[in-house]
Amino acid sequence: MQRRWWALVTVALATFMTYLDNNVVNVALPTIQRDLGLTISGLEWIVSAYILVFAGLLLVGGRLADVLGVRTTFFAGLGVFTVASVTAGLAGSQETLIAARAFQGVGAAMLAPTALAILRAIFPDPRERATAVGIWSAVGALALAVGPLTGGLLSENAQWGWIFLINAPIGALTAILGFLTIRVPRAERRRTGLDLPGLVSSAVALFALTYALIEGESRGWGSAPILGAFGLAAAGAVAFVVAESRTGQPMIDLSLFRVRVFVGGMLSQGLWSFGVFGIYFFTALYLQSALGFSPIEAGAAFVPMALLTAAVAATSPRIAGRFGTAPTVATGLGVMAVAIAWLSSAGENSGYLDLLPWFLLYGAGAGLLVPLTNVVLNVMPADRAGVASGVLNVSREVFGLLGITILGAIMSNRQSSLTGAPMHTFLEAYRFTLLIAAAIILVGVPVSLYSLRTRRTAPASAAAAVEAPVAEPVG
Repeated sequence: MQRRWWALVTVALATFMTYLDNNVVNVALPTIQRDLGLTISGLEWIVSAYILVFAGLLLVGGRLADVLGVRTTFFAGLGVFTVASVTAGLAGSQETLIAARAFQGVGAAMLAPTALAILRAIFPDPRERATAVGIWSAVGALALAVGPLTGGLLSENAQWGWIFLINAPIGALTAILGFLTIRVPRAERRRTGLDLPGLVSSAVALFALTYALIEGESRGWGSAPILGAFGLAAAGAVAFVVAESRTGQPMIDLSLFRVRVFVGGMLSQGLWSFGVFGIYFFTALYLQSALGFSPIEAGAAFVPMALLTAAVAATSPRIAGRFGTAPTVATGLGVMAVAIAWLSSAGENSGYLDLLPWFLLYGAGAGLLVPLTNVVLNVMPADRAGVASGVLNVSREVFGLLGITILGAIMSNRQSSLTGAPMHTFLEAYRFTLLIAAAIILVGVPVSLYSLRTRRTAPASAAAAVEAPVAEPVG
């Protein structure tokens, strides 16, 4: 196997770890609570600390990759993430575990942007790159489903700390493979700093927004802390735009937001994430609350869907090459919406085999959205590949949180407005929420058909930068 394909294995392993830790802890929370004597607030922050820091620092991680180099940033992030995982696995108190989860988020925020930037650098051929991105996306999709199953198996059959300690051997293997295989071409060094105003304002905006989305349901959407967090997020976003428009070397070239393929690709990516995160979360509740599945059984129920997503993700670049990116992505979003709408017919007496066809249809649709990643990356200049990857991951995390919080608020309000037995009101609210989710995701069909219909919408300078040759490799 050629070196660059082993480098792809390395990047995929790192991505697998960061995606896995998005949800591996959920089903282990009751066990952790018993062992450490945690409060409900502590449980919430074990989950939230990772997402909050991860989402808040993604653009910072992307900028570090652009300035320091993707290889350096990749190994730094891998080291931070692995050490933090070991600390979390050995934690003996609530405070230590929450702090370790936050540092996992720091490492993940450095790893996630560098993954796509490395693939872009080591696969200069567009066809090979599309295949590599497809495989990388398939691994990420698999991790989203394997997370709950892994957490359930380890917490039930071993000490709960292994849900984090398992990252130690994976991290060590990834580091060894990476040192042997990752040789990233280097563009000319730029005499620029880290654009501190842009870094600080983007981090503040994303931290505040993520906090508001995480805490809004429990604290009340109209409460002072949540309104203040939304206000701070808006102020941070305005400050970021002002800072970027006034600097000669911005983190993100704001003119790219006038390119429809960039904006449309970001929105399509966000709607995909909205559906995946939201439906995984609420359908897991349905499987356990209505059908009586154990946490392990609920996690296992998603595996066939994830496997099909992974399989389709690996082949979708070829499909897009044959039929075009816009029709492929639009079809994927449309299929996801149809599958979610049909899932709304599920009831208390439904069996897993009744749900499986729609799970599989949903998984197939999700896998078809992989080509839009390549489209978005291709409109970014070569020296902004790290930030481009960061923006992609920010949209995934933020829209994923929106999927959980918005659909959660809709479901809660719908259930409180109904009368009858708790199971009846839960099922009615669940079905209604799925229909709303299907309608929101369906918006992506015309958006993607319009915005992704051609790859030649990027400015000439951006296109030239994408195709420009790079300098000698860094060892």
